[in-house]
Amino acid sequence: MVASIMMTISHMAWPTPRMVLRAYEAYLTSTFCCRMDQVLASSHRGNHSLSAVLSLAMFCKSSLLVVALALLTAASPIEPETGVRIPLRKRTSVTREDGVFDHAKAIRESVKTQNKHRQNLINLQRNTGSLPEGAEIRPLATVPAGLERRQEESLTDEEDDTEWTGDLSIGTPGQTFLVDMDTGSSDLWIPSSSCRSCSGKRTYNPSSSSTSKKESGTFTIEYGDGSTASGPIYTDTVTMAGVEVTGQYLSAVTSESSEFSQDPADGLIGLAFPAISNLGHNPFFVTANDQGAVSEGVFAFKLASSGSELYLGGTDSSLYSGSIEYHSLSSSDGFWQIGDASAIVDGKTVQSGFQTVIDSGTTIMYGPPSAVKSFYAAVSGSRVYDSENGYYSYPCDSPPTVAFSWGGKQWEMTSENFNLGPTENGASDCIGALAGQDVGLGNNVWLFGDSWMKNVYTAFSLDQNAVGFASLS
Repeated sequence: MVASIMMTISHMAWPTPRMVLRAYEAYLTSTFCCRMDQVLASSHRGNHSLSAVLSLAMFCKSSLLVVALALLTAASPIEPETGVRIPLRKRTSVTREDGVFDHAKAIRESVKTQNKHRQNLINLQRNTGSLPEGAEIRPLATVPAGLERRQEESLTDEEDDTEWTGDLSIGTPGQTFLVDMDTGSSDLWIPSSSCRSCSGKRTYNPSSSSTSKKESGTFTIEYGDGSTASGPIYTDTVTMAGVEVTGQYLSAVTSESSEFSQDPADGLIGLAFPAISNLGHNPFFVTANDQGAVSEGVFAFKLASSGSELYLGGTDSSLYSGSIEYHSLSSSDGFWQIGDASAIVDGKTVQSGFQTVIDSGTTIMYGPPSAVKSFYAAVSGSRVYDSENGYYSYPCDSPPTVAFSWGGKQWEMTSENFNLGPTENGASDCIGALAGQDVGLGNNVWLFGDSWMKNVYTAFSLDQNAVGFASLS
């Protein structure tokens, strides 16, 4: 009976636990009293002893308690939230507004990605004294001169899925900034109020914050156009969606290249590990976890055409179904890196045993050129589109079924997320979101950016030292 009662309740609007308990207490009490009347009448006829009557009473009382506890549990189907939501905004893509692959922008994004991870390796070597096996600090990648000129002329505010931005505040009182959320780096930087090339950006004025403190050292980053940006280092109070940390290391850069001056974001917040920090200190979320500002050492992303979100201090169960499949980190080199990965094309495993860095600050996916060549060999009708930058095309009307696995479930990419668009207007060939480039991160290391993360709910756990995936709701 209890099971049938519970099933009925599960299809109703949820009352409060107290309401449920009162209703069913009344029901059980009436049933008990009716049964007791029958027993008492029978006992008067000599059919039951007094001890039997008392035993029945005790049984019914204990049954009522069991049912009450079950109903209390059932009446609370939604666990209380442990974290906070940060809505994310999307912007600039490697697909144009008309749906065509933007080759020039893709190359620029590739240069940006290579240089970001080049700097990560420089930081890693400085901070730890070593590099991963097979990793290499390569020369600064640069945007081809002709492409640079064309792109500066045609750059527009095309909004799609390249980077994901949200708000944070720095200082006391808070100064608000729009920043890129990047799991592939570890520093927080924003423009300084003394920056002359930061027109249109919100800037940080340390003298306006009572909690700002200047620290020793200088922060420096290099751009693909050959310029550099640098600035002093500070500690200050930083708040994201109510998660407040104190003494957070950050830099306020005093110059920016054109690459960032046309970017809607003011700066960037890195969400990886201290080992790759340019500042040489804990990134924001590590600080938040250490200071107890979040109830769980977990943050998670949903990246999509709408409803994108970063969740701090747990996972947002309303955005995924089933359980999260976690995989332990395979490296302590500062990246969110998991191993034993396999690539599956049309149901056939074409590559296995490789490493993957999960990076929300990278647009597409990259793998070693030889491995990516083997991947596309399994894609019917594929061909090399750009041999220098590792792009391949395939017939738009017959996209491959692509999936990846880390020893558990096979996680499938949608054909939309694998497709960066046709090569040109009216073309029958489309560009795949996996390119053959070695960004120097180590032997057999692939880089999985937004093209991958848009297919799954992705959780990053400091508590478990792991990355997890779940099916989107």
